[in-house]
Amino acid sequence: MTGRDFGAAVRRLREAADPVAAGVPLGVGSRRVRGLRREELGELAGMSADYVRRLEQGRSHPSAAVVDALARALRAGRADYERLCALAGYAAVDGRVPSTLGPGATRLLERFSDTPMFVADAAMNLLAVTGPFLALDHWERTGDRWEWNIAWRQFCAPFATFQQSAADATDHEAILAARLKDATLRYPTDPALATLVDDIRSRSRLFDGLWREPRPVAAYESAATFLRSDGEPVTLVGNLLAIPGDDLAALVLTAAPGSRDEVRLAEVVAAAGGPAVVRMDPPQLG
Repeated sequence: MTGRDFGAAVRRLREAADPVAAGVPLGVGSRRVRGLRREELGELAGMSADYVRRLEQGRSHPSAAVVDALARALRAGRADYERLCALAGYAAVDGRVPSTLGPGATRLLERFSDTPMFVADAAMNLLAVTGPFLALDHWERTGDRWEWNIAWRQFCAPFATFQQSAADATDHEAILAARLKDATLRYPTDPALATLVDDIRSRSRLFDGLWREPRPVAAYESAATFLRSDGEPVTLVGNLLAIPGDDLAALVLTAAPGSRDEVRLAEVVAAAGGPAVVRMDPPQLG
């Protein structure tokens, strides 16, 4: 990374910032540039406009305190804050994987409440799911500390009613290993993440091999067949989508248009009971 990379990131955030949300009043009839001016960002962050300019041009290297001040002034989300820290060569202040289900992720779940879907943090811990996801009836409980972690379940306690072809399993495994590897680079001091990775590596020779020699990830999707208790399987394709700002990801499961699986999925969704969105609280999930 170079100083120009950091400067470009600051400039993008500055130009995209909402002046009112940042605390800069708009005068009646005043003409504004897009986002915040350098002078305004400097005042909010406690530094001169010239220093902000030098940072954006890559002519000055920020201290960790300066990165924190800029992130606060820009109202940067967790993912943007982590990126600024990484570009400047620092770990985040607490270095912990954020696990807050923000308003954007909540709205996404609510708008797709008729679709099997979940939201997970950067360590692949489930944070919330839709009712139709639970209706697939494949996530049996193990009682283990990591039973709600997608990577741990794939490598250490596979679902009996979740089947994939060799090619799809290879893609799925590569995606999960790559995401955990990326998470450890961005959150190097998170003890829970380090413990999770160590646990999976000690239990799964496959994961340990992927950790040592990662496979390339071409596309963040794979297919799987869910064997439901009523005897009717349904094959769905999972697409992993990033949720910017909160460092979360959503997995959306869909069926091929016009297929028997699409009909079967509609039946599963129609029969789903309980709340449309469920946060990961073991008593709620029974």
